[in-house]
Formats: sequence, structure tokens, C-alpha cells
Amino acid sequence: MKWMIASDIHGSALYCGQLLAAYEREGAERILLLGDILYHGPRNDLPEGYAPKRVIEMLNPLRNDILCVRGNCDTEVDQMVLEFPILADYAVLALGGRLVFATHGHVYNSAHLPPLHPGDILLHGHTHIPACEECGTHVYLNPGSVSIPKENTPRGYMTLEDGLFQWKTLAGAPCREYFAGNKM
Repeated sequence: MKWMIASDIHGSALYCGQLLAAYEREGAERILLLGDILYHGPRNDLPEGYAPKRVIEMLNPLRNDILCVRGNCDTEVDQMVLEFPILADYAVLALGGRLVFATHGHVYNSAHLPPLHPGDILLHGHTHIPACEECGTHVYLNPGSVSIPKENTPRGYMTLEDGLFQWKTLAGAPCREYFAGNKM
């Protein structure tokens, strides 16, 4: 199964549209959203194309394809308008003999680890900066941000297929990859 992994849309219909075009182009079967779907948050400027109601209209038809975790900008009010669950603090995916602990990053992150075994993967957004780092006994991965990238990184997403995580720009250009070595 091919997954698309993205984070931090922050209500941008412009970049959500580009993400969904990439989803179609990739032929992915599921989308894992790592939070901060509709609201831009008080620390961020409004992203280009800010239109949360339009983002709702774009994502709700894909409700059966979306797995989502709660970001620090996601609330119960957002859940009232989105037709897929968004309020879980984390999701756990099995990747062969490894666990992928997917979360937004504001609660569980490299400074405050969830329960992990050696070789497990901590996957989160929140920082708006793509990452692929060996951190002691686990691996930390971050797809960056769809709408408000930081530190001059490109807007992008990740795919996961056959144990290979690939980072790509919204236009589909490959950035880097990490092979987890197991099939999901």
C-alpha cells in the first residue's frame, strides 16, 4: 500500500489543492495527515490561499482515505466540520518489525519521546522543517509543511511504499529518501 504523508496545511486551499493533485499523481491509496489542518495559529502569518472552508470541501470527499492526528491548532470545532477523525494524539502503524509512531510533534517529539523500541520510527510534523535523523535507538522523520515551510525548505510531503520513505516537493521533485527495510 502506498501512503502519502503530509503536515501543517494550516487552512491554505491553494497548497491543499496542490497536495491533492500530488496525491492523485502519486497514485497513493491513503493519506496520513499529521495535524494543523484548518487554522494558521497565532504564531504564523496567514498562508497564501488561506480559505479553511474550501479546505474542508476539498478533504471531506476523501474521508475514507484519510488518517489524521491532532495538531496544536486543531480543535473540537474543527472536528465538527471535518468528516474524518482528527482528534487522536497519535496513530501507530506497523512497518514489518518496526513501529511507526505518528503524531503532530507538539506533545511527543525528540525531546519528549513516546514509548519506542530500538529501530522504531517517530514521525511528526509541527516544526515545518523536513527531517530524517538517527536519534540513538530510533529514527525521527518529518515531512515538513505543505503551506508554511521554515528555514528555506520546500513545501512538500512524503510517500511511504514498500518500506521506503521519500520526501518530495509539492511539484513531485524528489528531495531525499529513507529505507526502513521492511514492508508495510
